[in-house]
Amino acid sequence: MLRTVILLIFTIVIVPMLAYKFGTPLNELQQETLWVLIYTCLGIALAGFVVAEISKNYSQTDKLWSLTPLIYSWIAVVYSDWNIRMIYLAVLVSIWGLRLSYNFSRRGGYSWKFWEGEEDYRWAILQQKPPFNKPWVYSLFNLFFISLYQHFLILLFTLPILLSMDQKTIGIWDYVLGAIILGLVYMEWLADQQQYDYQTEKYRRINSGEKLEGIYTKGFVHTGLWAKMRHPNYAAEQSIWIVFYLFSVVATGLPINWSIIGCILLVILFKSSSDFSEEISASKYPEYSEYQKKVGRFIPKLSS
Repeated sequence: MLRTVILLIFTIVIVPMLAYKFGTPLNELQQETLWVLIYTCLGIALAGFVVAEISKNYSQTDKLWSLTPLIYSWIAVVYSDWNIRMIYLAVLVSIWGLRLSYNFSRRGGYSWKFWEGEEDYRWAILQQKPPFNKPWVYSLFNLFFISLYQHFLILLFTLPILLSMDQKTIGIWDYVLGAIILGLVYMEWLADQQQYDYQTEKYRRINSGEKLEGIYTKGFVHTGLWAKMRHPNYAAEQSIWIVFYLFSVVATGLPINWSIIGCILLVILFKSSSDFSEEISASKYPEYSEYQKKVGRFIPKLSS
């Protein structure tokens, strides 16, 4: 926990200060676009908070995670007067977002009653733990972390597109980075598909009264990409936005700029999120602890 707090302080305070000192200030158009994006983000976050409090479904941010970057990207495209490089980046973001939205949808995340849909099982577990088992504490957690923090994090890791507004041509490095992102989107799709297939078959067998045999005896997916990394989908997700940040490096010529804060905070979030998920998995599945020892979290372990 202390390590996470230190990383957050360093990322939120020190990194922007260094980037601002050595970076290039935003021009008037970029500043105008940034304020539009901030107001849009704030409106979405507060609306999600209200819907979650009324419906008691706290996965409203989860539903929008894959959609709001599309909104932010295309707003930036419009303000750039349809800059071709901006369109290129927005298309990449759209491919990522539509793929992720499809995966969330088939797991029951969306409903025609937009406030309903499957809720992340971890929120219910968290509500049983002190101090979150107090309704007013959880409401504050919903406001400041689930809604405001996560939505502004989504905006932050999308903001490298803002630094591309002055660059009107697509170069060789843009094509290279775009190809890497598409490869990572495929990796994320494959990991999600493997997990979906495993869980679907496992619960089909359970519901039909069949005995769990073979790979299903462990209870958790551990084959395919999951035999190399415990969270290959998380690894791909983080990598996509780290590579997306590199588009701002190409545009500015600076290896570090203020927009790096988004992908760093995303990495910290996935570290904390996977810690919580693995704590739950280790309590449910006897063999999960051994799996943790043998398989790396986000990076494959070198063979011993």
